Amino acid sequence: MRVRTRSAIAVLTLVAALTAESHSQSPTTAGNFTDVTRVAGIRFTHNNGAFGARYLPETMGSGCAFIDYNNDGWPDIFLVNGLNWPERSGPSSTPRLYRNNRDGTFADVTASAGLNVAIYGMGATVGDYDNDGNMDLFVTAVGPNHLFRNEGDGTFTDVTARVKIDGAGEFSTGAAWLDYDRDGLLDLLVVNYVAWSVETDLFCTIDGNSKSYCTPESYDGVPPRLWRNLGDGTFEDATRKAGLLGPTSKAMGVAVLDHNRDSWPDLVVVNDTEPNRLWVNDGEGSFTERGMLAGLAFSEDGLARAGMGIDAADYDRSGYPSVVIGNFSNEMLGLYHNEGNGLFVDEAPRSDVGRKSLLTLAFACFFFDYDLDGWLDIFVSNGHIEQAFERIQTRIKYAQPPHVFRNLAGKGFREVTATLGDDLATARVGRGAAYADIDNDGDLDLLMMTNGGPAALFENGQEGNNSIRVRLEGTQSNRAGIGAIVEIRTGTETQWQMVRSGSSYLSASELVLTFGIAGRTRVDRIQIQWPSGRTETLGTVLSGRTITVREGSGIVATEAYLTKQ
Repeated sequence: MRVRTRSAIAVLTLVAALTAESHSQSPTTAGNFTDVTRVAGIRFTHNNGAFGARYLPETMGSGCAFIDYNNDGWPDIFLVNGLNWPERSGPSSTPRLYRNNRDGTFADVTASAGLNVAIYGMGATVGDYDNDGNMDLFVTAVGPNHLFRNEGDGTFTDVTARVKIDGAGEFSTGAAWLDYDRDGLLDLLVVNYVAWSVETDLFCTIDGNSKSYCTPESYDGVPPRLWRNLGDGTFEDATRKAGLLGPTSKAMGVAVLDHNRDSWPDLVVVNDTEPNRLWVNDGEGSFTERGMLAGLAFSEDGLARAGMGIDAADYDRSGYPSVVIGNFSNEMLGLYHNEGNGLFVDEAPRSDVGRKSLLTLAFACFFFDYDLDGWLDIFVSNGHIEQAFERIQTRIKYAQPPHVFRNLAGKGFREVTATLGDDLATARVGRGAAYADIDNDGDLDLLMMTNGGPAALFENGQEGNNSIRVRLEGTQSNRAGIGAIVEIRTGTETQWQMVRSGSSYLSASELVLTFGIAGRTRVDRIQIQWPSGRTETLGTVLSGRTITVREGSGIVATEAYLTKQ
């Protein structure tokens, strides 16, 4: 992250477009997002360790994750936390795990689960690395990262040393589980930021006197790490072998996608002040970098932006996944449309996505269908890194409301946050965010993190549209089904999603796929392309239920939603 002012002409032009938007154009939406944090029993405040030294990591955390750790079909919540720096005294802090009580409330089970561990955490990602049917948890950090194995009895064990995942001296941010070699075992990509430590911290200033947070240009970047799963309970560092050591990066997030639909998972790594990278999987255990050639590396005007969050999905039903990237204030979001020929075109400058995000600083961003109309919308968590910045540019605030961009049936997006209730539209210093159906009613709820502040849980109140939810269980493929592509057909309409880890910012959404189908009451066909290469086709499925599909066995469980549909 860094402060960089675009040309005055460009800024004034886009601000004029922003303020000229007519509020009367916003559509009426069904239902609000209601803040249920306190009612749910979540009591959490993020500790970024700040005490006046202005250490770089303080501005960045933290993330969160939905994880069904006890396999009861209800998503639980993991909240990443920081620590006090050695120079600062005070109460200790740890991450927190909240068990879903299935009645609208959550219970803090951190201690009994064995996660009451001191970590200067940044992010988290969820996957079943040993294919035992229990979701494991990987936490990135400043210093040692941690892999917590789910023992299946409500507890976790820190197996980082046992599985031979290293990186103790690194400053890791985003991470994603993927089966990049399609051997049925989940591998792990961890992206790193810069070479920073308390001992190497630099003195930076914006007024010539007091210390400020340094920009990433002050430090060297650190390449990612790819950990290949050997299937014997250990991993090997395959970064060099896979060709990922290229130009150093200052990475904040990673999205897994199949950008060319060749059935091999590719990677987009979003960087801060460095070009973004598109790593194309060659199907032989290595990747080729094509970010610049594909048009993903820079902004429309050829600049490397301050990228934070990222996601990939087919938002316009073109058959190819496009990419959304969160950037710094005065830089706007990037919305890179996949043209299907290896090229991406940034559509943000010509849409609400660009105009309405010009003055906000985006961290988490992802595609999700909040109104269940069958078209993927965009959520963005916003918040600045420096409160003093308000004195420099008075239109840019430290605490900022999020963005929700409603998909207009593939014909663009419209910013609708103000129509979704005051709770969601409240200004926060937003960072990580994730989605899941916390109450088993068929729509997607939101979890947001605040830097140095409380977590916030929002219940989705949409009504009137229907959905189906698909949970996968691999046999030849990895047990969690990560990398599988699920396509549904309703009448003449087709939509698809990939089961994916990573994305957002330092956070993990649930792995169950939610498909909105508007007013329809059934899906006519479901087709699943498993990472193993197997393709399965299912017949009619009624709306209002979650189906579990086991590779090679079809639907093995059907659960009706509790309410609404």
